[in-house]
Amino acid sequence: MYVNGFLGRRDCTSCVERTHGNVSYREIVEADWGQLDYLVIDMPPGTGDVQLSVSQNIPVTGAVIVSTPQDIALLDARKGVEMFRKVHVPVLGLVQNMSVFQCPKCKHETHIFGADGVRDLAKTLGLDVLGDVPLNVNIRETCDAGQPIVISQPQSDMAKAYLRIATEIVKRLPTPPA
Repeated sequence: MYVNGFLGRRDCTSCVERTHGNVSYREIVEADWGQLDYLVIDMPPGTGDVQLSVSQNIPVTGAVIVSTPQDIALLDARKGVEMFRKVHVPVLGLVQNMSVFQCPKCKHETHIFGADGVRDLAKTLGLDVLGDVPLNVNIRETCDAGQPIVISQPQSDMAKAYLRIATEIVKRLPTPPA
């Protein structure tokens, strides 16, 4: 499990160790995060010890489930929603990752992982789709270079997709205390 935060350096991600099925919270709980509006914890897919430990030991305002639209990934997404509901963590919505690939030369769009799997799952579960993230080499390249697409190419369609998703998430969160 990784706690991600943009602090202006490439080496700023804090790794939280997993030991015998338990997550060490020292780095999360004892860290001096300074003044934060939000802390986003990026967890692996599934419903294992990491997800249960975090949801039971750290106050969680909401969960966002991210999935590709393919059937096998949607099984994990469904289980994730069900688990968070059982532990009384509000599910803010779903994000469809790698939703479409657009050929950089001819602009033809291909739904490599399927077209609307996350949309169909959201409808079945009574949740909103917060947005779609395309499969695009620029996203990977800019992240690998330490300049995420929202920083390096803020006017691009890919950056706008992330910003729309962030806006949708914030709309669903309670107002932070002053």
